[in-house]
Amino acid sequence: MSLEINSSRFAAIRARRRTTRRLLLLGLAGCLGCVAAQSAFLQPALTEEAAAKYPSGVIKIIVPFPAGGTADSLPRIVAQKLQEQWGQPVVIDNRAGAGGNIGAEVVARSEPSGYTLLATPPGPLAINDALYKQLAYRPSDFEPVTVLGSVPNVLDVRPNFPAKTAQELIAYVKANPGKVTFASQGIGSTSHLAGVLFEKLTNSKMVHVPYRGSAPALQDIMADQVDILFDNLASSLPLDQGHKLRILAVGSAKRIAALPDVPTVQEAGVPGFESSTWFAVVAPPKTPSAIVQKLNTAITAILAQPDVKAKFAALGVQPVGEPIEQTAKFIADERVRWGRLIHDANIQAN
Repeated sequence: MSLEINSSRFAAIRARRRTTRRLLLLGLAGCLGCVAAQSAFLQPALTEEAAAKYPSGVIKIIVPFPAGGTADSLPRIVAQKLQEQWGQPVVIDNRAGAGGNIGAEVVARSEPSGYTLLATPPGPLAINDALYKQLAYRPSDFEPVTVLGSVPNVLDVRPNFPAKTAQELIAYVKANPGKVTFASQGIGSTSHLAGVLFEKLTNSKMVHVPYRGSAPALQDIMADQVDILFDNLASSLPLDQGHKLRILAVGSAKRIAALPDVPTVQEAGVPGFESSTWFAVVAPPKTPSAIVQKLNTAITAILAQPDVKAKFAALGVQPVGEPIEQTAKFIADERVRWGRLIHDANIQAN
């Protein structure tokens, strides 16, 4: 008899516990729903408040390439000016590797608060999406801020290369299919894609020799180990002036002041050829537009300052600084242009 009573009591207790748990879960779900609704209601106000106070802390600009190159020097110039203007620390954080993908991924996953930015050449924004089979971020999701500057690529040849002009080079390449070597900074780099574009537009065939960056490629072209290289003006100009290599043409649409007597590749007989290296600043996806606009306004004003222009010119770079809409269109157009070339040439990163 006692066993039956105890069993009934235990059953009743278990039933009450189950009921209590259900009520607690329902209450918790209701509370979470209220919190979510409240957060959704408050979010616009919080965003506006954050934008109004921005910046109120350390700003980190991630450069996805090693220190010392043009990609690193330009954001450092801008960072110093931002720090002076805003009275907040602005630091450069070099996160090199995987063609810029490592640093770009860090920014893509950062809080969209404007305190972590990406300053980069074209790779992570306009090339890598087509070059790599899979990325851990979507380049099109970044919030464009502005383009810092642009530097034309130039057509270098080794000191003892038989062609003395760009026209002679084009004729030589066509007459010797598969015999002329062209160096690059690596697979998918702007120098590689410039070489592929040159092949396509001249209906020629060369042998690609990829290196790990500009320095070793330049070393080998100066040593007569490779024939040609599309390199940025900043690193090639001093070597041309020192007679360590020869610049036969520039990749920009117009001639440049630093080399007024050197023709463009288009003038040399390759219509449609244009190649330059540009450097842009973007913010993480979903960064509030008010914060992005503050960054754009501040950076474009900095790029117009005479001392900044002089520092850029010393690096062979033309300051740009465009509004957000123009920056977004420019990057999107570059993504389409180089993506099509990569697809047509079946180029893939290792």
